[in-house]
Formats: sequence, structure tokens, C-alpha cells
Amino acid sequence: MRDFEIFTDSCCDLPIEYIREKKLRFARLTCSYSGKQYFDDFGQSLSHEQFFKDLRNGETPLTSQPSVEEFYNKFKSIIEEDKDILYICVSTGLSGTENSATIAKNMLLEEYSGINIAIVNVLTASLGQGLMVMKAFKMKEDGKSFKEIVNYIEENKQKLNTYITVDDLHHLKRGGRLSSAAAMIGIVLHIKPIMTINGEGKVMPIIKVKGRKSSIKKLVELIVERIEDSENQTIAICHGDCLEEALKLKESILSEIKVKDIIINFTGPAVGTHGGPGNLAVFFMGKERQNHII
Repeated sequence: MRDFEIFTDSCCDLPIEYIREKKLRFARLTCSYSGKQYFDDFGQSLSHEQFFKDLRNGETPLTSQPSVEEFYNKFKSIIEEDKDILYICVSTGLSGTENSATIAKNMLLEEYSGINIAIVNVLTASLGQGLMVMKAFKMKEDGKSFKEIVNYIEENKQKLNTYITVDDLHHLKRGGRLSSAAAMIGIVLHIKPIMTINGEGKVMPIIKVKGRKSSIKKLVELIVERIEDSENQTIAICHGDCLEEALKLKESILSEIKVKDIIINFTGPAVGTHGGPGNLAVFFMGKERQNHII
């Protein structure tokens, strides 16, 4: 049986310590502002703290998907190690990253015979994508095959719940995820939308609450309502440089349910550009994804 490499992209927002421990290879999105381009590489080129400080100071970054060349070179290096590739990819509803990877894959399939490159669109981003990467590593370490891991992700990704709240609606407006009128009304009335990533892998507002504390409380309620087999689940929390609130969210979750683990990390630039400073997101396995407004 051919060995295989688990591969991902920098939208997964996993802690850099995990990336290094697993020697996880990844494609880098980029973030540009003030005439400079930075790699989204888990805080190595640009620290998370500096990125969100710059956003608070008015910077308006542009993000770009990895190039075909980057995918081609990184895929090729794995193939030349006589390994197949399982690429766990950010949602096509949020980024064109999969398109670059697919072009590179097709180029390599023409050059090499007998290789297998699976691109699995997990229809989410950030630490939701990261949770699937972690699950894939655990399954591989437990002796599961390439096909078994691909099948698990495909069969279970609609149970991967994502819930998000933001502190500043300007960033959603600029990214086209909220109209100018809705953003202005929300800012004036202190409305904090709760959003999900639906079954198509797209961001969808599901409920409006008034005030930051209420929005965080609602995140906890949604987790308690929708998580399944919580004692065997790892919940992930991503934050836009608001660690204190992320820790309070963790405490609130643990006061309601027992879970296997809760991991917390920064939202990286590729995702954080749209959520802005103060964004909070939770990810967990549970009921089928929500596709309707509450």
C-alpha cells in the first residue's frame, strides 16, 4: 500500500506548534496591504497580533489564493517521495483555492502515472477545516487507509458546525458579506449577527442579537443545542485577537457540557480579513449543518 501525505492550506488556522509537530505541509494564501504582501503562514511572516493591530488602525487587506505554481511544486515534491496526496481544502464557497490546486493536480496527472491526489473540499474554513485535518492525522495514525479517511470526511463534513460572531461589521461589508445598509443599521443599533457556514460552504447570517455579551451567550446556546456525543468531541475556537473573550467562551461551554477538549487559536489573515478584530468562531461536530435563518 502506497504511503500518503496529508496536505492542507493556511486557511485551516491550526496552531503553529501542531503544524511543526506533524510536519504538515500546506499551501499559503497571501495578504496584501500598505504596498506589502505577506504570506498567511500561521503567524510566521506576520504575527497575528500585528495583523489585527493593523486592521484596527484602518488597514484594508486584500487576500489571494495560492498560485498554481505553489501547488504544483509542493504536490510534485510529495509525489517524488513516492507518496499519494490527501489535500483537505478550504471551502470553495469562500475561496478559489481549490481551483488552483485542481489545475496543478491535472498537470501532474499528465506527467506521472499511478499517482493519486484527492482534493477534499470540507465546505468550511479556519479551525473547522483544522479539525478535519486533525481527524485525518488521527485516523492515519490509527492505521486507516487513504480511502477510509477520504470517505469519512466526505460522509461527515455536513455535520461539521460553524458559528461566527463579529465585533465590527465594517469588515463584513467590505468583503461583500453584508450590505452597506445592513451594516450601518447594525452599527447604530449595536446588532451583532450570528453567522454559520451552510451546506454549500457559504457564510449565512442566521440570527441577530443585540450586544457583544448576548452574541457570545448565543454561541454557547447553539453549541449545547447542536453538538452530539460531546464527551468525545473536540471543540475549536478561533478569535480575532480577543483571547480573553475566547477564554470566557471556553469557560461558558465547559459550564454547560462535558467535552473531550477545547482548542483555541488566532484567526489567520486570510479569514481574519473578513471577520475583523474581535471575531469569534466555534467549530464542532453535531447535527446536520444549519441552512435556514432562526
